[in-house]
This record gives sequence, C-alpha cells and structure tokens, in this order.
Amino acid sequence: MPVLNPEAGAGGDSGKKAMKRGDKKEKTGREARTARRGIPSRSELQWQVTELAEQRAAISEVLRAIANSPHDLQPIFDTILANATRLCRAHLGALLLFKENDFHVVARRAPKNASPDALPLQRPLGLRPGTPLSRLAKKRSPIHDANLAADQSYLDRDPGVVIVVELLGARTSLLVPMLKEDELIGAITILRTEVQPFTEKQIELITDFAAQATIALESTRRERQYREAHMELAHATRVATLGQLSASIAHELRQPLAAIVTNGNASLRWLTRQPPEIDEAGLAVGGIIEDANRASEIIGRVHSLVTKNPVRKDLLDINEAILEVTALTHSEAIKHGVTVRTQLAHRLPRINGDKVQLQQVMLNLILNAIQAMSELADGIRELHISTEIVESERVCVAVRDSGPGLSPQDLGRLFEPFYTTKPNGMGMGLSICRSIIEAHGGRLWATGHASQGALFRFTIPAGVISR
Repeated sequence: MPVLNPEAGAGGDSGKKAMKRGDKKEKTGREARTARRGIPSRSELQWQVTELAEQRAAISEVLRAIANSPHDLQPIFDTILANATRLCRAHLGALLLFKENDFHVVARRAPKNASPDALPLQRPLGLRPGTPLSRLAKKRSPIHDANLAADQSYLDRDPGVVIVVELLGARTSLLVPMLKEDELIGAITILRTEVQPFTEKQIELITDFAAQATIALESTRRERQYREAHMELAHATRVATLGQLSASIAHELRQPLAAIVTNGNASLRWLTRQPPEIDEAGLAVGGIIEDANRASEIIGRVHSLVTKNPVRKDLLDINEAILEVTALTHSEAIKHGVTVRTQLAHRLPRINGDKVQLQQVMLNLILNAIQAMSELADGIRELHISTEIVESERVCVAVRDSGPGLSPQDLGRLFEPFYTTKPNGMGMGLSICRSIIEAHGGRLWATGHASQGALFRFTIPAGVISR
C-alpha cells in the first residue's frame, strides 16, 4: 500500500496557488495591454452595458409618465428629476420653469431636513448678474461648475448661490437649458455635495431629459388648448340646442305658473268665506309651493346646461339624469306628436361622470330622434329610452326611435365633425357627444336600417353599485 507524502501534498497546494497567482497576473497584464490599445476591458464593458440598460429603462419610465399623465405635468417632472439625479449619481436636483423673466422651481430632490428656503417651490429665484442661472439664460447652453464654492458669484456672496452652497452643501453643479426653438422655457439642475465634475455622457443624458421635459410641456399645452376649445364648442352647442327648445321651455314654465295663479285665487276664495275654510286654503297653498318648486327645477336644469363650468366628475344616478332631460323635452315631444317611453333598470350602478356633459348627450340624442320622427307623414312616432347593465359592470343607455332610419352611408359618417343629415344642421352634435362619452371611458355608436328607425347606444363604466 503506498504511503502518502505530506510534503508532496503541501507542495501540490503551493503549486495550485502559484498557478492562480500566475493566471491573475496574466489577466491583469492582458487588461493593462488592452487598456493601452484603447480597448475597454471586460469589467468596463459590463459597466457600460449596465449603464446603458439603466438609461434606457429611465427613458422608458419617463415616456410612460408622459403617456399616463397628459393633463398633469407634476408626475412627469418628478419622474424626470428622480432618474436624472439617480443616473448621474447626484445628491440634489431641481426642475425649473422660466416665466416672467425668472426661474421658478416646479420639482426638486433634496434631503428631507433641507431648509424650505433652499430651492423654494413656485417662488422666483431671482436672476442676478454673474450667477450660474443668469449665465444659462444668456448662453442657453449647459453651465458646469466643478466647485460652486469657488465660483465668483459665491465669493461675491450672492444670496441664492450662498443658500445652495451653505444650506444644501452643494459643490459641483450642472445646469442644462430646456429650449423650444431657441426659446428658453426652463432648466434642469443637478448637484453633488462633493467636488466631482460630471462626465460628457452625463451632460448629454441630462440634455436628453431636458428635451423630454420640453416635449411634455408642449404636449400638455396643446392638450389644454384642445380641451378649452372643445369645452367652448360643447358649450356653444348646448346653448344653441336650448335656443331651439326655448318655446318648449316657455311652455313648461307656463304650466306651473298658471297653476300657481289658479291655486292662489282659490286660496283667497277659501279664506274670504264665512267662516274661512282653512283646510281647503291650506291645500291650495300647498299646490302653490309644489308648482313653484317645479318651475324652479325647470329653471335650474336650463341654468346648469347653459352655465359654462369646468368639467367635474361625481358619482351620479344616470336614471335620474335621464328623467331630468326627458322632463325638459316633454313639451317638444308633445308638439311633434311623439310618445316617450322609458324602461330604466332598477338598482343600476352609479357612474363616475360629469352630469351636465352626459345630459348634453341625452339632450342631443332625444332631440335628434324627435326631429327625425317629425318628418314622418304617418305611422307611429315613439321614442324608447332604456338603461341596463352589460359587459360586466358597464351601464348601457339606449335611445331608439321609429323614424325613417339611417342609410349605410349615414352610419359610416354619422359621428364625423361637420357631417349632418339635417338641412340646417352644423354636424357637430354627435361628434361632441362621442368625444364626451369617450372621455368618460365609454363608447357611443348607432345601428339602424332605412324605414326601421334608428338606435343609438352608449356604455360607461360603472362606479359603485346602488343599494
């Protein structure tokens, strides 16, 4: 049996260690030779790949924020600033907007215990000569200060620079402008609490973020202009529609007012009798109050539809909103010999929406149906309005008439702006209706064939279940 030599074993281990040291030395030598030839090492390549992946992920996150927040810039600004400071290994940062010839902070990243006077939100920072901000406004190109504490503006004790250096502890500063066709609209600044200049790649990255912030601002501005124009047009359409209904509204008001006069005269007669018949007079006064409330409700409905208020979404009962519109159009239906029937589902879920806008949709659909049936020489003129639950907790409203129906050509273009089947129509009513329903997360469409009437339906997601 062979005998193991301990010294041989130790020698073997020593040999292995020596080989490892040799491999490591050879690897280090290879990396050194690679570096001398200008070729990145494996570790440098891995770091570059990781950095590139982080940058792409950050840009994707910013783009998602822009897509998900078309009306609110704050989440976009916060996302941009968070990624900018993180990727550039910065400790502080702010996003500034340039307005009224000064910079205003709209987003910032600073320690929780930072003074509110350091990068104050929504307050003008003051554009004083010689400061980094004034140099940015003049040059409109990145301003990179390796050491703010050595900057002349700090040595001159400029209040804004002193606050940033002494209250926030900032040292290295980078300011990148946000430009729209050479117009300065803002800036992004990131700061380090140590003297460590930013690299060219980091400056390029912040420049990309500044461009994205500029795009978000312009997109939001255009979206706001579109919404304001849409609201103006929708309001004008409502007013024009109520103008067409003016005779019917006057008739609706005439009825309760006439009843008030009748009950008033009756109550006087009951009171002047000997002895006065107080109970009968009380009933007549009760009728006066009831009719006065009815007239007030009619005026209130008209006022709510005419008044130009900002869009607001509340939990509402769509059945109740529909009944208010049918009451407003009651006289118009009678004038044209149209019978209105309703089949409103019980225990319908409430929806989250703007009541005035949804009533505008109903008003338009009902009046369109009445006008379509008024052209019939004979036959039944019946308008059917129904509600139900469809498609897993979506409320569906249907308006069906017995009019002349819709041709295939009309069905294809019915909701296009300025397309109309009426001799004096503007062609905007149904287009506005569809945009209102889509803004509520729903869908509006029409079906029907010639001589069989038309059916308009829209669905809206339910809010909460009624009890």
